[in-house]
Amino acid sequence: MPITVTMPALSPTMTEGTLARWLVKEGDTISAGDVIAEIETDKATMEVETIDDGRIGRLLIPEGTENVPVNEIIAVILEEDEDEAALASFAATPTNGGAAPPAPEAAAPAPEAKPAVAAAPAPAAVVSAAGGRVFASPLARRMAEQAGLDVAALQGSGPNGRIVKRDVEAALSAGVAAPAAAPVARAPTPPAPSAPATADYEEIPLNAMRKTIARRLTESKQTVPHFYVSIDCTLDRLLDLRKDLNARSDAYKISVNDFIIRAAALALKRHPDINSQWAETAVLRHRRVDVAVAVALPNAGLITPVVRDADRKGLAEIANEMKDLAGRARDGKLMPEDYQGGTFSISNLGMFGIDEFVAVINPPQAAILAVGTGKQQPIVKDGAVAVATVMRATISADHRVFGGAEAAEFLDTFRQLIEDPLTMLL
Repeated sequence: MPITVTMPALSPTMTEGTLARWLVKEGDTISAGDVIAEIETDKATMEVETIDDGRIGRLLIPEGTENVPVNEIIAVILEEDEDEAALASFAATPTNGGAAPPAPEAAAPAPEAKPAVAAAPAPAAVVSAAGGRVFASPLARRMAEQAGLDVAALQGSGPNGRIVKRDVEAALSAGVAAPAAAPVARAPTPPAPSAPATADYEEIPLNAMRKTIARRLTESKQTVPHFYVSIDCTLDRLLDLRKDLNARSDAYKISVNDFIIRAAALALKRHPDINSQWAETAVLRHRRVDVAVAVALPNAGLITPVVRDADRKGLAEIANEMKDLAGRARDGKLMPEDYQGGTFSISNLGMFGIDEFVAVINPPQAAILAVGTGKQQPIVKDGAVAVATVMRATISADHRVFGGAEAAEFLDTFRQLIEDPLTMLL
C-alpha cells in the first residue's frame, strides 16, 4: 500500500510552508532516515527525513511551491515490489486546459478537504474540475487582482504551468475581460506600491522569513505603544577583563556581546517588570530569563536564537552557546525550540560601527535593548576631562507593561554591571 508524505508541522504555530527543494526524484530508492526535502518556514529552512523504506513513486508538489498547507500530501512512497498502478489515486491535478503538466503539481484534494473553487462565468477557465490549487507567482496574483482578472482563468507559461508576470501582461494585451460575477467581500488591504518610474530595476521575491518579519514588525509598531530610554556605559574595565579572560584558555572566546547578554540577564532578574509581556487582561511576568539575540542572515533576514536561563550561566557558557546558535542560524539549521519563547531581546549593531539606534519590539515581549559601538570620546571624570570608550544602549519599551522610571532603573543596573564587570562573576 502506498505511503503518503505530508507537509510537516515544524512548529506549533506553523500552518503552511514552502517546499524549497526536493533532494530525491521519482524512482529513487530510499531508507528510513534519508533526507528527502527541504522545507522553508518563516524562520528557517529545515530538512524532512523519511521514516519508511521504499521507492519514491510520485512527487506531488513541485519544489519552490509556496503556501503548502500543513498535512497536505506532498509525495507518495511505494513499498518494495509494489506496482506503480497503486499511484492511480494520487494523480496530479491537470492544468492548462486539461493537459497534464510536465511534472505533477499537486494531489487531487478530497471534496471535504477544500471547498471547490467557484467557477467563473468567463469561458474556458482552466481551473481543474476537482477544484485544485492555482499556481501563480505573488507578483502575477497582485497584478491580476489590480487589473480585475481572475487568475484562475489565465494560462500559465512558467515552470509546470505556473502563472507568471508575462501571462498577466499577455492577458491584458489580448483584452481579457474581468469576470462578471459579483466580487467576494474581503477585508480592505493597503494599496500596492506603485511601480518605479523607470523599468531599470530588479525584482527580488520575498521569502517566507521576510514576509513574516514585515508582518510582525508592522503589527508591533501599529499596536504597541513604544517609548525609548538611552544610557551611556564606559567599557574600558570590561575590555580589560575580556582580554584577561580570553588569554587564560582556548576553550572559549568571550565577546563584548556575551558580557552584554550576561549584564542584561542579571538586570532583568533584579527588575522583573521588564521581563514581562502584555496579555490584554493581565501582565505576564516571566519567572525565567530567556534572552533572544538578533542574528543577521545572509539572505537579509533576521532571526533571534534564545539563550535559555541566561541569568544562571557564566560568560564562558554564554559565549560557547551563542557561537553555536549563531553558526546554526546562518546555516539555516536552527530548530523551532532554538528561537521561540524568548522573554527579552538584544540587538547589537556595534560591530558595524553604529553609534546609536532604536529597535522595534518583538511581540509578545515587552522590551528590546539596542546596543551601539564602543567609541573613544572625552568624558568628565572626577572634575577632569578624560578619554573613555563609551557605548550607548537604548531600550525600546511597551508602555502598557511598565513606565519610564522602571526602564531607567533597569538601564542603570545594566550600566553598573557593564562598568564594573567583576560583579557579573559573583
